[in-house]
Amino acid sequence: MKININQIFIYPTDTIYGIGCNAENEKLVSKIREIKNRDEKPFSVIAPSVEWILNNFETFLDEVEKYLPGKYTLILKKKNPSFMNWVSENDRIGVRIPDSDFTRELQRMGKPIVTTSVNVSGEPFATCIEEVNKKILEKVNKIYNYGKLSGTPSTLVIDGKEIIR
Repeated sequence: MKININQIFIYPTDTIYGIGCNAENEKLVSKIREIKNRDEKPFSVIAPSVEWILNNFETFLDEVEKYLPGKYTLILKKKNPSFMNWVSENDRIGVRIPDSDFTRELQRMGKPIVTTSVNVSGEPFATCIEEVNKKILEKVNKIYNYGKLSGTPSTLVIDGKEIIR
């Protein structure tokens, strides 16, 4: 399967459907904010590798390996405060590696991918494409439909503490 990460797409994670793009493309990230009607609240990213996480964030291998891949989002402190500030203006970014075949395909691209639920801010998340707001469907370039997903958002891990949403 060939995935074009330099466009906006809807895709399955190991929990719910997300909307994303190449996180290094500031213009596309801004467009996702617009589509979701979202303020400057930080987005999370799917990391291309554990090495990428260790190179860009203050964390340890054992912490990363304890939770990833899996249904967790690690809220990690950036080594460089201005790193990807269009994804997160503060000094932290949520980092995920969902445990799914689709994620493994994304990781082959070698780039971080924006990951956020595919919904208008404040509306329910989607566990299947049929639940996605039609206004969003009209504004994306590609939809990867993998049927019904589990429907439980990832658990946040902040400073070693798990926070279930």
